[in-house]
Amino acid sequence: MSNPQTSQTQTYHAILDALNHLINVVAKLRSPEGGCPWDLAQTPQTLIPYVIEEAYEVVHAIRSEDQKAIVEELGDLLLQVVLQAQIAQDYGYFNLQEVAEGITEKLIRRHPHVFGDVAVENSEEVRQNWDKIKAEEKGETPEMAQLLSRKLERYNRTLPPLMASSKISVKAAKAGFEWKNIDGVWEKFNEELTEFKESLETDNKAHQQSELGDLLFTIINIARWYNLDASEALAGTNKRFIQRLSKMEKFANRPLTDYDLEDLEKLWQQAKKQLN
Repeated sequence: MSNPQTSQTQTYHAILDALNHLINVVAKLRSPEGGCPWDLAQTPQTLIPYVIEEAYEVVHAIRSEDQKAIVEELGDLLLQVVLQAQIAQDYGYFNLQEVAEGITEKLIRRHPHVFGDVAVENSEEVRQNWDKIKAEEKGETPEMAQLLSRKLERYNRTLPPLMASSKISVKAAKAGFEWKNIDGVWEKFNEELTEFKESLETDNKAHQQSELGDLLFTIINIARWYNLDASEALAGTNKRFIQRLSKMEKFANRPLTDYDLEDLEKLWQQAKKQLN
């Protein structure tokens, strides 16, 4: 009969071996002697789009519940972490050890109910402790940490714009920045739509961008009033558009660029009907 502790130790060492192999492979890719020209040309800044893309790929895989895809996408995301750390090490900034030690220390520090003697009753108390410790780490007073603007700025800084807007909308509404009824929201939408249209009649690109942002934010507020998720809604639209486009390409007997708008519309309706 196998010893559970021995089995766990073997698994632990296998994981360390796999991580060490990955680290060595990335180091080789970044080596000036025999490394990969593409990897050597990368900087922390040039890799930003890949970090974002891989994070979204992980989310998509998790939602699909495809375990094989989840493993693959988590690997791609892990690569970005290791590669960023390797580049930083090449520049003499920090290394992967510091990254691992930093997050480990943070987890221990922010879970005093697990690694210390703090008692908690529920997950809400855990969250409150987390926020308090986080504020102390940043040198903020409890009052500063509770400022609505501070909370909203964190959303704006750390989340994709659409998701950040949804979070900001919810938090602002709870703080009292809310219409009395849905009619007020629709009035605001019509107001912002008019202002956006007016901005398009000018040559001021910054103003146009600003008005477009106001209009989108109002739409997100409408979604909140109807208990709809704007991010999920847009993701669904993107998926349907691609599916219909794929059907159109199957129906077409030549490249879509060779069709005029009227024929493209016919193909679109044909694809839409079949998918529905």
